[in-house]
Amino acid sequence: MAGLEGAVIAVTGAASGIGRALALGLARRGARLALADRDAKGLAETLGFIGNYPAITRVFDVTDHAALRAFVEDAASEWDGLDGMINNAGLSVVAPFVDCPRADFDRVMAVNFDAVVEGTRLALPYLRARGAGWIVNISSVFGMMGYPTQSAYNASKFAVRGFTEALALELAVTDPAICVIRVHPGGVRTNVARNAKLVAHLPGTPADIDSAAEFEKAARTTPEAAAEAIIRGMEKRRHRVLIGPDARFIDWMVRLFPETYFRRIGLFLGGGSAR
Repeated sequence: MAGLEGAVIAVTGAASGIGRALALGLARRGARLALADRDAKGLAETLGFIGNYPAITRVFDVTDHAALRAFVEDAASEWDGLDGMINNAGLSVVAPFVDCPRADFDRVMAVNFDAVVEGTRLALPYLRARGAGWIVNISSVFGMMGYPTQSAYNASKFAVRGFTEALALELAVTDPAICVIRVHPGGVRTNVARNAKLVAHLPGTPADIDSAAEFEKAARTTPEAAAEAIIRGMEKRRHRVLIGPDARFIDWMVRLFPETYFRRIGLFLGGGSAR
């Protein structure tokens, strides 16, 4: 498939933020959409914003792999195939590793990484049947650098990065018309930081600090701008998309100062979690 006009694209995490903006941007380009989220109200609002563009929605948690399978199958059945999968759903927990309950750590990994792998696994047969398409996996700048109190998020996003890089290299040999894209957003004004579960701050952190508010002050990119960058990456068939000036800055800093980057860019980043 040369372009997005008429393409069948599945998007997880479509009830708000980047996922909603992706749905709107893809619809404007003539794509047919399958949208998923566990937030039924937010997903219905996204569908309302899309209007008369062709779209179906499914409400489920991406850690429910049976429901995820049904979602992909429904998308392919609705329009006789699938051209793209955007694994966008994600969450975070704020806690130093020693204070992070196993269940919270595992939940972040299940949503941010395991569901990405499963979504990719389910979509690939349909893309291979088409002979072309897109796999788009959302990592983060926290898939390029470590950040205190974000060990679970870091682990999940580094894992997405490694998985997606390896897949891109493999499909370049076996299925070169399938474009595999890893996305590294910097600070984007979404609900991920606001909805993050707060377990504990680092010792010495002011007790009244509002990590989400600090993140929102530092976030430099709107969801709409982030979605547009991703869609342009799909159209240009790029394999890596950096979103925002902070992402580009961090990319250089971790290359130039692999051991001391955090000390150098801590003030630039501000607080909270990047998405």
